[in-house]
Amino acid sequence: MKALLIDDEKRARVNLQLLLEEYCPQITIVAEVENLAEGVKAIRKHQPDLVFLDIEMPGHSGLELLDFFNEEEINFGIIFTTAYNEYAIQAFKFSAIDYLLKPINPEELTAAVERFEKQLYSKESLKLLKANIQKEQLDRIAVPNGNSLLFLDITDIMYIKGDGAYSDLFMSNGVKHTVSRNLKNFEELFQEETNLLRIHKSYMVNMAYTVAFHKADGGSLELKNGTHLPVSSEKSQFILEKIQIVKR
Repeated sequence: MKALLIDDEKRARVNLQLLLEEYCPQITIVAEVENLAEGVKAIRKHQPDLVFLDIEMPGHSGLELLDFFNEEEINFGIIFTTAYNEYAIQAFKFSAIDYLLKPINPEELTAAVERFEKQLYSKESLKLLKANIQKEQLDRIAVPNGNSLLFLDITDIMYIKGDGAYSDLFMSNGVKHTVSRNLKNFEELFQEETNLLRIHKSYMVNMAYTVAFHKADGGSLELKNGTHLPVSSEKSQFILEKIQIVKR
């Protein structure tokens, strides 16, 4: 597999090259350059499978790379290397884009390369990342669905039901999506999203769709469509603080 390194710091490029040689021998580095303009030329010349791209570089952000290519030219994957803030990291997670925090950890590097080798590359994920980075509040998410990615508006998710390594996303239009991501992953993903809360070992709910909390049978939340979701005992008080109880 051919890879290209784009980073304005020589030391960072050397360190990444050494890590790839030691931990990812299946990768051949075809070029390493220090800015986006040279990176674009190197991509066109070497046709790499994978690009390791620093986001913060003088002159251009790494996110602008796609602006230099037509749709049919984008046949390479990208793993970003970054020292970005926590908000931007959340944008990466929402967009299903791999990133490596500097200084790069060898285990995280090998895991990112393995994910790239297994997953379908999506240009839409990069577009979503670019949009999410520019927004004050993240509002779309990319989630794995078989050999593809689903792009969903967060506000359209009514609730999520976990089942082992998979989760069912129940949408406001009545559609259910089964995705290969466990509920714990969604809980971590939405920790900054105040409306989506873990209420049970098997459920997360969008509080915007709740109408009542019922104390009977250990506690449950009623949604606008009439669905009742169980609430675990340790979450009951927390839920009561989050919603307005509608008395029946």
